Amino acid sequence: MANSRKSRSAKLTERVSAEMLPLLPAQSSILVGLSGGVDSVVLLHLLHRLSSQFNWQLSALHVHHGISANADAWRDFCVELCARLRIPLLIKDVDIAPLREMGIEAAARKLRYEAFAGQQCDFVALAQHTDDQAETLLLQLLRGAGIRGASAMPQMIYRNDTASVVRPLLHCSRAEILAYAKDNELQWIEDESNQDDWYPRNYLRHRVLPLLDEKFPAYRDTLSRSATHFAEASMLLDELAELDAKQAIVGETLSVSVLQQLSVVRAKNLLRYFLHSLGHRMPQAVQLDEMLAQLCGAREGAEVCIVSGDLEVRRYQGRVYAFHTLGKFDRDLILPWNGEKKLEWPALNTLLSFKLLQGSGVSMEKLRTAPVTLRLRQGGETMRLGQNASNRTLKNLMQEQRIPPWQRDRMPLLFCADELVSVPGIGVVASYRADTDEAAVQLEL
Repeated sequence: MANSRKSRSAKLTERVSAEMLPLLPAQSSILVGLSGGVDSVVLLHLLHRLSSQFNWQLSALHVHHGISANADAWRDFCVELCARLRIPLLIKDVDIAPLREMGIEAAARKLRYEAFAGQQCDFVALAQHTDDQAETLLLQLLRGAGIRGASAMPQMIYRNDTASVVRPLLHCSRAEILAYAKDNELQWIEDESNQDDWYPRNYLRHRVLPLLDEKFPAYRDTLSRSATHFAEASMLLDELAELDAKQAIVGETLSVSVLQQLSVVRAKNLLRYFLHSLGHRMPQAVQLDEMLAQLCGAREGAEVCIVSGDLEVRRYQGRVYAFHTLGKFDRDLILPWNGEKKLEWPALNTLLSFKLLQGSGVSMEKLRTAPVTLRLRQGGETMRLGQNASNRTLKNLMQEQRIPPWQRDRMPLLFCADELVSVPGIGVVASYRADTDEAAVQLEL
């Protein structure tokens, strides 16, 4: 019996080792997401066992949501476990209250991934497995998800700006993980919420999947295979969208005429790709259909505005714009500028950048003559952009430069004392323009 236990544990270790060797180079720093549950405890134990062989630098992160009355005990368990294994552990406290409208599960997941994304390491290792893959696919299908939503969780997600994500247990079943934990006499905590069938995932896990298992014992592998097919189809759709985007997307805008020329399904694919590229949550299918119909069907010159949750989509001069809904703003807002490289500009929910240049932009020497502030348009402002140019109204200049109407009253105006000096997208008034080789600053959105 002992030999059998060792054999089961050794087989899982060998399989994970063989899969991870090509993915995780020697000397890699790997951060394990540690909840204290059996999946993450096995992952930590397994990678710790392999770390000396592959010379990995192992650490762990526990996200303390504080949702359960037992959350402090789970944190303490993780501290003791990592101390025993001599693995550095970081505790990240998060507040779920502001995100409760998303649902507890979604909010907790979002905060966890944000916590992982902020860490300095080569790889973040997560403990999802084959059962999780099957459950996720069924949940997504029951929610009416599209191809992207039904796609498989990949074993590896390579990223350049943040740590890559790896799932070493993705080809292991829950039963194999439990067997490994018992064979190695591991301890773990049980989250009481995992027994609550009110949560959709738990309902599937405890009531639906056992019935499937009776009739279709290989359902985990077959559903995972289907999820992989969806992932491949999603990649093909993205490649098609990338081809269409070459002639349609400029900066953060999308061409209406290109949408109108494509078939409906291809236009929807491009619109989805455009919204996804800007980081927006995907609207429901009905909302996306209505969005496409309005963008492509409105008369020439009409100002189209579609709101879906916190997403606002507009059409202006043949281009589609998509952004988070702009809230109310203080028209009397005045922000002092004291040389900061960046400032928050609440009227547009964005950051302003101040680039230091030589001979191009606003003269730093002239700005030192009086306090410098950022203000909003009040009406009647004028600018002379060249020494021999006429004085023009800011309203006409904004129209000429095709600044969208919904942005015009929210644009930051740079003042020196009470003189308008510069407006992003418009230019610098002639009297404040830097001379050749003179130190200057340029204001950008």
